[in-house]
Amino acid sequence: MNAIVLTHGAGSNADSPLLVSLAAAFEAAGWRAVRYNLPYRQLRPHGSPIPGRSDADRAGLAEEAAKMRNSVDGKVVIGGHSYGGRQASMLAAEQPGLIDALLLLSYPLHPPKKPEQLRTAHFPDWKTPALFVHGTRDPFGSIEELTQASKAIPAPIQIMPLEKAGHELKGINVQAVVAALSKHL
Repeated sequence: MNAIVLTHGAGSNADSPLLVSLAAAFEAAGWRAVRYNLPYRQLRPHGSPIPGRSDADRAGLAEEAAKMRNSVDGKVVIGGHSYGGRQASMLAAEQPGLIDALLLLSYPLHPPKKPEQLRTAHFPDWKTPALFVHGTRDPFGSIEELTQASKAIPAPIQIMPLEKAGHELKGINVQAVVAALSKHL
């Protein structure tokens, strides 16, 4: 059985409708799915990420991935929306081999209207296969910007564009995401 740890964006939590629907779709496909609140959310249920403490969020994700690794005999994936995906990708770059793949939902390539502030310094160290699910109207980076930036990642990468979707990925076909990730493994 494969497993996935799903985590949230900066302004959300593990009960977001996106994560709930994705977890249900993965479970329906025979996966074990866990929705995980990052450590900053556990400390501050209504706050935002704590500046300078993203390492604690990555450490929490690493612990959750290790728990999954011990509970299943298949692949272990971390999936994250926005900030959660960014932290998952940084963790994968810091600890190669910890997980088998990434599911990155609306990766925040740069802050809206600030394309010069790329969040890609870790891309050359990233060796974990990944599926990006990205809206064509995402202000945190266009499909073209993501395609260009992902060339720096020395791992198999797939980008699944969602037409007319913004950062929230409204209208996402969760079954198609599960199928694409399963095929990508």
